Amino acid sequence: MRVFDGIEEFEAAVGEELGTSDWFDITQEMIDEFAEATHDHQWIHVDPDRAKDGPFGTTIAHGYLTLSLVSVMFAQIYRVDGLKLGINYGSNKVRFPSVVPVDSRVRGHVELLSVTPTAMGRQAVTKVTVEIKGADKPACVAEIVSILVP
Repeated sequence: MRVFDGIEEFEAAVGEELGTSDWFDITQEMIDEFAEATHDHQWIHVDPDRAKDGPFGTTIAHGYLTLSLVSVMFAQIYRVDGLKLGINYGSNKVRFPSVVPVDSRVRGHVELLSVTPTAMGRQAVTKVTVEIKGADKPACVAEIVSILVP
């Protein structure tokens, strides 16, 4: 984990790769629990028998399940000490270039794109690329916007 000693040190890292998370196993249980939480029970996610004959040959994770793992990936990759608060402010340019088949492993790579002043503190924009182990294309590429309050 990369640890920054305050917001100024974090700002100085703009343009740098911040690191890579651990691998996360995408299980059918995880997919089913996400389907329950979001009420998205589409068969390509939750019906392994039907999915065998579907376009991907198996069930796949919801795109938003993949995106939701970004916060835990960030927690593994970097920390900014001296903050009172960090707030998820939203996302820019979210794309899902590849599906995530059940029993895949994913991990995130994070790059710091910008840090700009706001009324509350700083707005940080990071680019996260979620890769699938053994796949050519990433599962997700997104710009994540956070508000950091020193």
